[in-house]
Amino acid sequence: MRIGLLTEGGYPYVGGEGGVWCDRLVRGLDRHEFDVYAFSTGQAQEDAGWLALPPQVTRVRTAPLWAAEEDGVVHGRRARRRFTEHYGELAAALCHAAQPGTAEKPAAAEADRFTSALHGLAELARDEGGLVAALRSEQAVRALERACRAPGARRTAREARVPDLLTVAGHLKRALRPLSLDWYEEDGLGAVDLCHAASGGIAALPGLLARHFFGVPLLVTEYGVRLRTHYLTRPDASPAVRSLLAAFHGLLTAETYRAASYLVPGNAHARRWQERCGADRAKLRTIHPGLDATPFTRVGEDRERGAEREHADPHTLVWIGRVEPAKDLVSLLHAFAEVRAAEPGTRLRIVGRPSGPEGEAYLGHCRALAAQLFPDEADGPHAVGRNPVTFEELGGPGAETTADVHAGGTVTVLSSVVEGFPVGLIEAMLCGRATVSTDVGAVVEVIGGTGLVVPPRNPRALAEACVSLLRDPERRARLGAAARARALELFSVEQNVAAFHALYLETVARTPVRRPVLDGAGDPQPFAAPAEAHVPGHWTGPTPRAVPTWAVETPEPVTETVR
Repeated sequence: MRIGLLTEGGYPYVGGEGGVWCDRLVRGLDRHEFDVYAFSTGQAQEDAGWLALPPQVTRVRTAPLWAAEEDGVVHGRRARRRFTEHYGELAAALCHAAQPGTAEKPAAAEADRFTSALHGLAELARDEGGLVAALRSEQAVRALERACRAPGARRTAREARVPDLLTVAGHLKRALRPLSLDWYEEDGLGAVDLCHAASGGIAALPGLLARHFFGVPLLVTEYGVRLRTHYLTRPDASPAVRSLLAAFHGLLTAETYRAASYLVPGNAHARRWQERCGADRAKLRTIHPGLDATPFTRVGEDRERGAEREHADPHTLVWIGRVEPAKDLVSLLHAFAEVRAAEPGTRLRIVGRPSGPEGEAYLGHCRALAAQLFPDEADGPHAVGRNPVTFEELGGPGAETTADVHAGGTVTVLSSVVEGFPVGLIEAMLCGRATVSTDVGAVVEVIGGTGLVVPPRNPRALAEACVSLLRDPERRARLGAAARARALELFSVEQNVAAFHALYLETVARTPVRRPVLDGAGDPQPFAAPAEAHVPGHWTGPTPRAVPTWAVETPEPVTETVR
């Protein structure tokens, strides 16, 4: 099978979002061929280069989303008229609200209008060679302005001013940049058997066009729902900008969910969001992300045998992750103050790097809070005090790897107020560690009764859970063993690859043959290209399979008698 893997800011770039699971998927499905179509998100990402690609990756085509190269395409009068018509229809779909009393029909009409406009722009780009100049032209801004001022437009759209229009037009220019690519040819995306988008949003747009032009089935994986991300971004933008951009991404998501053969959420939390955003429940197939258990095997097996490492401290709590406000380290520090009062010998290791400038400022605030809550303790007037809270980074002494961090403690803590799929929690489970977590995102789904879960932003509940585990080593051992068994069963690379392999075959098997095999009379042969024919095996060898006589004889035509 030939698979077109669509990514945005991820695979095959080094350090790209979602690049690890994509790489494991491609390497695990070595019997298939992969064509990778990737969008880069910045010059730094392109300068970092690609991961080492396995031989089953037969083609890689990339395009920048952060900058558009001039394609030299100058539209004539007829092409400009077509662009104004389709772009105006797309803008109108963003601006118009549902009419009172008939909410469902106008919503469906707007979705159809958006889809028709999107296809019209894609066909125009294919005919003319690109839309780069048109999308950045004054013509586009004026079409958007007319749609905002048209009768029936939402109040927030009518209130859009020139700076708002320029902001929205600039965002649409970037989002619609994939329409101008030369990927939509018979020897490009038209040659694949299946498009697999590694995320929703813009990454899925080439898959929508491949389905429109060639009938290629589309599979969309969302470990984090992109539409939810767009709803949570641009908090400082004007109401008009937020409204129009939310409408665009909402309609794009609705079209993606409608056109996709299957939608693959990575957890129940993402699945619920997809259903809220209009996904058909019959198309949803949950496949948990797969983690490589090898780096954590030694630590987990040592815990199972009771052979803990020498530096493992039974009174040490461990937190590991990116340092940012969403992780709520402030509540963790206040909770640790109560833990320290109940268990004076306890230590807290905070291991992680700050996430951007905001993370740097937050880390500084947490360091100051820790110094205030826990003054240095010294054994004598000439001794140097030691704070029970340490801030470390991976790669330092005792924290060379994530497994080393978990091996040095006895309980792993997650204190987030916002969390998607907690990969760090699964790593702790693979190490056989008991965990205390806040009830956010997919935490409960991951833990499944093998750890303690408390409400977020509740330092007292967090402290009580930690103290209960610190005082009960037998319970810690039971929970750690159960957590490791659960992680190995549900969150391994093997289960992830096997699930996607089965879904690929099911998708292709349910898709009509796009290049039919004809018999001697020029008629298509039904079932001439079954899905398993794409997978190497004994059934694709040189010896032809026996064909029953009833399958080769020409049946008598059936005629209906009209009375």
